[in-house]
Amino acid sequence: MEAVDPGFVQELHADLARKYRTHAAKLETAWRSFDKSQRTRCLKAGAANGDILRHPLDTSLGNVYKFIPEWNIRDLTEPDSDLLLDLLKHHATLSLEEQYFRGLDGSDGNHDHILTMMKTKRLRHVASFENCFTTFMDSRTSRYGRSFRLLRDIDECLSDLEPAFRAGVCVPQSVGELILQRQLYMLQCLNIVVEDVLEIDSRTRNQSQRPKKSSDDATLSNLAKLSVQDVPTKVAITDIAADARDRSATLLERVEMLSAEPVVLAHATNMAFFSRTGLVPDKKGRSLPVHTDKHISGAVFEAVHGEVQAAAIWAYITRLVEALEASDRDKTYRALILQELSNVCQLEYERAQALFRRHVATGAGPKRFKRISNTYDNAGNARLAMKGKPEDLTRSDPLFSYLLRLCQPSTAPSNDTDWMKRLGDLYTAHPTERERLEERQAKALFDLAVIVGFVQDLSSAVTLPSCSSKKGRAFVKRSRELEAELTALKNEIDLRDYAVPIDNLLEPGMAEGALAALEEFVVANAGTKIGFLYQDLITECFADLESRYEQMKIDKAKNTLPAACIDLAVAEPKEG
Repeated sequence: MEAVDPGFVQELHADLARKYRTHAAKLETAWRSFDKSQRTRCLKAGAANGDILRHPLDTSLGNVYKFIPEWNIRDLTEPDSDLLLDLLKHHATLSLEEQYFRGLDGSDGNHDHILTMMKTKRLRHVASFENCFTTFMDSRTSRYGRSFRLLRDIDECLSDLEPAFRAGVCVPQSVGELILQRQLYMLQCLNIVVEDVLEIDSRTRNQSQRPKKSSDDATLSNLAKLSVQDVPTKVAITDIAADARDRSATLLERVEMLSAEPVVLAHATNMAFFSRTGLVPDKKGRSLPVHTDKHISGAVFEAVHGEVQAAAIWAYITRLVEALEASDRDKTYRALILQELSNVCQLEYERAQALFRRHVATGAGPKRFKRISNTYDNAGNARLAMKGKPEDLTRSDPLFSYLLRLCQPSTAPSNDTDWMKRLGDLYTAHPTERERLEERQAKALFDLAVIVGFVQDLSSAVTLPSCSSKKGRAFVKRSRELEAELTALKNEIDLRDYAVPIDNLLEPGMAEGALAALEEFVVANAGTKIGFLYQDLITECFADLESRYEQMKIDKAKNTLPAACIDLAVAEPKEG
């Protein structure tokens, strides 16, 4: 049992208080209208594997009954019982400090409840926490639930702390951690059940299905396309330009669907929220809690920005390929375009790979990754490191071996082709392997396969230079600067009035309100809308390319003119 971060407990309490202020009347009406089976469905929907105590003394879930015995099927689901509503009001409207001392209807508060469980049920923390103590003095400050260790003058310090011990606001950390654990469990359960009650009761949410995207069925065909080309067939530049235009149009459609379809926005927000790299444990096994509302606003922002960013990169790739397709200029111009294209393709590859790695790490492969503490990428996501080597799984789990290969940050698009081929062959030989990937992982794999296949086709048509860290970096540099600027805004925006819980976006007007608030916030802080920022980036970078080409022509002309054509004013030597 790892130590509880009291900051998370305070976040959960603030989340619950906000939900209760917003939805109290609706929750009461809904819960009282539910029969026993509906109430049971609500409780089980938010529990891991649907497991919840059958009654207060149910030992089938280990020590759970010692922490939150009131959270049980028998007492909460009786049709004439208001226990859940009473618990909700108690925990949402009283401060954590008040709950520490006072329970529902005069029952034990969190402090006395844990002491009773320690005395009667032998509840203990596995760690001893020698000379460590926890204070519960003021839930409105950072001091609530904070622990400290006495290093010297221990007897004197203990004497000074005696009044706090008698008042019950300072306890040994071995007790304090159990108290925080009870508060954490209860607040998580209540936050989750609020969302489930609202979902089951809602008659106004948008019930339409997400439009089926071509990527849902196209992943395998893209992998198959790679798998049969051991010696790539030369592709005409006109076909490559057409592919780029198609991809750009598809991504633009995604952006439009986010605005037009609340169900698409809610789904994209869910994917962003539950794939946060902070959910991957670090080397000490610590991870951020899933059930806090703190990051939902950022997830909405990320869902919108991610699609706009991808569409912008492919729009720029399309313009570059079209410039090659229509070019009747000299080799200098082609070289300039090709270097820019190589760098931008690498940028898109890194973007797609980072998303793929993120979805693999938070989905099918959390045991294969660890989060690097206090280290973040340009998008503000915690950096991940792979545990073990992909080749260790070649025989026991070839699918995951290939997926991990594709996650390696040192891999370039050209190096990925072989692993994509093997993955395609595996899917063809063992179709059931496809089912092991979640939808979000399959979508990310598709996006990665698209850029890998595109670079393969492009390399067959032209001599694509290696990615350069010095030449043709205008778009790469400026897009990363823009991404960093927008990432800073992601951490400041507050859309919880519209998007908490996330499926509240399906209620009438909520998705539109969230997008309008997002747009207003970005305009106020960045000067214009996200889409316009990226449009300006594309226009400016392409104009910069043209300007550089014209300057290179001028410089070349100066260096190649015959000496007789150069008018040099040479001063006559003075006579002595």
